[in-house]
Amino acid sequence: MTDEYTQALPENECFHIAERYQTEFKFPLHKHKDLELHFIENGSGLRRIVGDSMEFTENYEMILIRGDRLEHTWEQGVCQAKMIREIIIWFSDDLLSHTVLEMREFASIHKMLKQAEQGICFPLSAIMKVYSQIDNFPSEENQLQQYLKLVKLLYDISNCEGIRTLASSAFANLGKGSENPRIAKVKDYIQSHYLEQVTLPLLADMAGMTPVSFSRYFKQQTGKNISDFIIDIRLGMASRMLLDSAKSISEICFDSGFNNLSNFNRIFKKKKGITPKVFRSHYRKDKYIQQ
Repeated sequence: MTDEYTQALPENECFHIAERYQTEFKFPLHKHKDLELHFIENGSGLRRIVGDSMEFTENYEMILIRGDRLEHTWEQGVCQAKMIREIIIWFSDDLLSHTVLEMREFASIHKMLKQAEQGICFPLSAIMKVYSQIDNFPSEENQLQQYLKLVKLLYDISNCEGIRTLASSAFANLGKGSENPRIAKVKDYIQSHYLEQVTLPLLADMAGMTPVSFSRYFKQQTGKNISDFIIDIRLGMASRMLLDSAKSISEICFDSGFNNLSNFNRIFKKKKGITPKVFRSHYRKDKYIQQ
């Protein structure tokens, strides 16, 4: 497929902007190394797939995606709009140098780009805050001005509240990063032992805290309780196997740390809104994978 949605950036460009008006979404599931800021207007009811996250969109949608392990697409879903507007900005990791991102003034952008490895979704309040900036992007002909406006846009959206990640960290295959050492140590242990029974007392002992204190501390640091985090790791591993392997759903159930097939199906549907079988079927279409 030779479409701008899946083309790499030209070698001499660090960003590219496209505006489209669509009557129907038929794009294949794909992934690419460049970052993608995707704005959609009048797209209520589209089915968005980002990694192991599948959701229906609202009328306004803005997503930021980073990383070549994060498959994504938008499908027609139940959208009945006659005309859907898209503005897509692809940009390279080289848009801002590592040295610049380490500076205090760019800390919020740095944090946001890290989160984008799981795909991030912006709330309506954030979209409305920067709507005029996005709306005028395609009409700006001066590339230097486009660059400066893009940096400002990234800064503005990185300081918005209500940003949420989409794909699980296990599916996106994220490393430990630069988070709290105690939390990183526990997460690393869970990632390596998710097939086993992982208990709160064991994890608390690793962190040098009482179980009650550690449970509260873990929730404060990650936004999740420990049992939910372990389930998310197992579901992420299961989702990746559903995509990358020919194993049966029963095999994947046990190979991802669940000990009961009906329980696995129930939890998977509760967390993702669809069964493992239906999830896999969405990835059985022909996929375009950009190298």
